[in-house]
Amino acid sequence: MNPLSRPLLRPLLRPVLRRVRHRLPSMSLVAMAGLALALFTGSVAHAVPLTPHQMPFPCGQTWTGSTRGSHTPSIRSIDWNRTADEDDAVVASASGVVTKADTTSTRSYGHQVVIDHQNGESSIYAHLNAVTVTLGQYVDQGATIGTVGNTGNSHGAHLHFEQRSGTSVIAASFQGVPYVYGGLTSYNCVDVPLAGNFSGDAGSEVAVYRRGKKSSFVVKEPAGERVLPFGKSTDEPVVGDWDGDGAVNLGTWRPKQAKFRLQTTTGVVKVRFGLVSDRAISGDWDGNGTDEIGVYRAAAGTFHQRGADGTSVSVLLGDTDDLPVTGDWDGNGVTDLGVFDLATATFTMRLVDANAQVQTAQLVLGVPGDLPVTGDWDGNGATDLGVWTPGTATFTQALVQFPAPTPPVVTVAPTAARLSVATVQFGLPRR
Repeated sequence: MNPLSRPLLRPLLRPVLRRVRHRLPSMSLVAMAGLALALFTGSVAHAVPLTPHQMPFPCGQTWTGSTRGSHTPSIRSIDWNRTADEDDAVVASASGVVTKADTTSTRSYGHQVVIDHQNGESSIYAHLNAVTVTLGQYVDQGATIGTVGNTGNSHGAHLHFEQRSGTSVIAASFQGVPYVYGGLTSYNCVDVPLAGNFSGDAGSEVAVYRRGKKSSFVVKEPAGERVLPFGKSTDEPVVGDWDGDGAVNLGTWRPKQAKFRLQTTTGVVKVRFGLVSDRAISGDWDGNGTDEIGVYRAAAGTFHQRGADGTSVSVLLGDTDDLPVTGDWDGNGVTDLGVFDLATATFTMRLVDANAQVQTAQLVLGVPGDLPVTGDWDGNGATDLGVWTPGTATFTQALVQFPAPTPPVVTVAPTAARLSVATVQFGLPRR
């Protein structure tokens, strides 16, 4: 049957057909109608994804998506393009765990990343040139995962993108709205939680790194928000007291270049350190009052702490899907290490006593899916724990007492004592 002879579908197909005609002008009318019908019925047959996807590109960028009747593995796949797009950044459309990070394939999808969104759904990013994540690693929404490329079975640079439920490609939605092929602007402009002593007083303030065309650190202060422009939408935030004056300074980590950019009173200091798949950390590793940089290598569960002289020390802690945290857990002036398991909402903190004996302590805080934040909430010189709930933009701050390390090295982690809990709503909720 000619698709256009279905009278009940004609008014529904017309807007989709116009879009198909615009994108694929050489296709016959009947073929276009068949494709439009497939696109329309596909969006009806599959409900809006459970996952709150944004576009797989940095905030504010406009890209054009297309498909074709022979598109494999499904007509619901999207090929994204814009002018001179090779090596442009690709970011996670939603948070999850990397289940494939292929950096070698020369066939089919080529270099690709697959993210499991932990709810039976996943997303696929194919034909990449560079991959900046590793297998098993947790990635947050909006985080850089690679660059647009032309690898595998590709004829020209583009991003092949799929949203899947189980093994089936489903009709894509962004911001909860079914996608209609054509041009679209990315609203992958999420807030990233953090904390630090921005004012130089006794305690830490909560803040967010707001991804945008021009990104900013937004700090919660008694009088309102303080907006500090710095960084790009594809950067990861990192803060530290780079000059030792008691207040934290701004910094970012650029995964594509494995480069830190640290804002100081004399200008921006740039330091290359680590690998593109690492995650940035900071802390006062030697207790001299000035913070240094470092990275967490998820693939090996290893912290790499860089000293002021450029040398580094490695510490093994955590699993591939953990997120790194740092803080002075015992208040001795030296920054300690820790990890946060998102699946169980469990912090594991590493403490070292005066005799170099190591002990770990654990604390459950928040629920799976919350993001970790650490800060000295009461200004007593010891770092406490916190989490940020993306859906409500709520910080949960816990005052924590850590057990004193006692030799010999223990193999079972004791539980830290949670003294009190407070909540602070700050930042933009994720949709």
